[in-house]
Amino acid sequence: MTWAKELEELRAREALAEQMGGADKVARQHGRGKLDARERLAALVDPGSFREIGKIAGKGSYDDAGELTALLPAPFLFGKATINGRPVVATADDFTIRGGAADAGIGRKMEQAEKMAHELRLPIIRMIDGTGGGGSVKTLEMIGATYIPAVHMWGEVVKNLDTVPVVALALGPTAGLGAARIAASHYSIMVRGLSQIFAAGPAVVDALGAGWKDEGSANHEQAKEALGGSDIHTRNGVVDDEVASEAEAFARARHFLSFMPEYVGQAARRMESGDPADRREEALLSLVPRGDKQVYSMRRAMGLLFDKGTVFEIGAQWGRAAITALARLDGWPVMVLASDPSFLGGSWDAKTSEKVERFIKLADLFRLPVVHLVDNPGFMIGREAEVAGTIRYGVQAMNAIYKATVPLCSVVLRRAYGIAGSAMSNADTYQYRYCWPSGDWGSLPIAGGLEVAYKSEIGAAEDPAAELAAIQERLAKVTSPFRSAERFNVEDIIDPRDTRPLLCEFAELAWRRLAAD
Repeated sequence: MTWAKELEELRAREALAEQMGGADKVARQHGRGKLDARERLAALVDPGSFREIGKIAGKGSYDDAGELTALLPAPFLFGKATINGRPVVATADDFTIRGGAADAGIGRKMEQAEKMAHELRLPIIRMIDGTGGGGSVKTLEMIGATYIPAVHMWGEVVKNLDTVPVVALALGPTAGLGAARIAASHYSIMVRGLSQIFAAGPAVVDALGAGWKDEGSANHEQAKEALGGSDIHTRNGVVDDEVASEAEAFARARHFLSFMPEYVGQAARRMESGDPADRREEALLSLVPRGDKQVYSMRRAMGLLFDKGTVFEIGAQWGRAAITALARLDGWPVMVLASDPSFLGGSWDAKTSEKVERFIKLADLFRLPVVHLVDNPGFMIGREAEVAGTIRYGVQAMNAIYKATVPLCSVVLRRAYGIAGSAMSNADTYQYRYCWPSGDWGSLPIAGGLEVAYKSEIGAAEDPAAELAAIQERLAKVTSPFRSAERFNVEDIIDPRDTRPLLCEFAELAWRRLAAD
């Protein structure tokens, strides 16, 4: 006697599960220009590596004889897979089944996926489409009662944020719990025109009169974009990056994970880059212009300094006065924080400060050294900056830098003024710091304080303009970076062309220290 009959039933149930919401619903998903959940999993992970867990979970229908006639699968798939040869937990919401609403065991499956990631120390990737496990009005009629909201799996979500890399891909309209699951990640992506995120969708917002009306939108798709499209959420910091296609989203998720360890406490991996550590770039010598108000490309500097082709920028559309990226130095993974003089002159506004804080905390959590390329004229000033609470967000960013325990190397390319400028590193630790000859620093820019400090002298002079010019000439000599070096206020002024070899040396020493932690 064998168990062939039961295995036959198992295969039949698996075949039903593979139909997802049915041929019509799958065709509708494809008609919207979207892959279905199973196609997404296959495209994300290494070929043939996905092993599904709980495949036949769902809601069965039976005839009078108790025989299975149909199976509505749970609208959530998960399993173990590999990405770049490393184990992960891969998950995908199935929008073809009631828009991914919380039916047919989805809550239990989601909880188990999160627990698997936490307990086995595996990165988790969430591909979210729809309510992402949230409720629906129809659910109330199905269960015959309402309930006080509770997300019983959220404790696992919180644990994972402290233990493993969490990546979230918004691959459709996502509301409620789905939106929350995207925000609760270390790296998140939206697909332009395909993804929207909101606490509640346009119809609910309209019905509840929540201060927004779908007026002027030609159709429902436009209304969703207007309420929660990628133009909004990749510019306010809810989501890190915006891409043009699902394929690009999968590629960026894989790329992000290539820099990360598999869990907190494991060292990230060095990868041979083939780029010589002693490479010196002549272009760096003329990168920073002599005019203090002239801008230059910090992204160009990053391309010249780090291993070729390895700079992976995160959050380019928000907090734009700071560039945040992952990169490699002689194969060693590092996190890069860099001023962008082409936006607000590099001044930290509230959003930039929020971005810096989040980035530094991410570096410290996953034990990645930080390289800080500095050209910071200070916190943003003016009434708008005060209304936005810039100083509070700025201090929180500075606090994150002072609390961080990973090695940090700062390179001052030009300006470092005020409290924001001092946040280049923790001044109470060893200053692993280099300065270019173009360095310009102080408690406040000379131009901003000169006429106040010398008001009486200028006012008493026969020729105030000439007196002002003479004071400016004297101060230009005092503010030379070499005067700072005399007092050892600056550790080393270097030839800009030596920056890459010195950063590669820092990366090797930083990883040597991290290996001993």
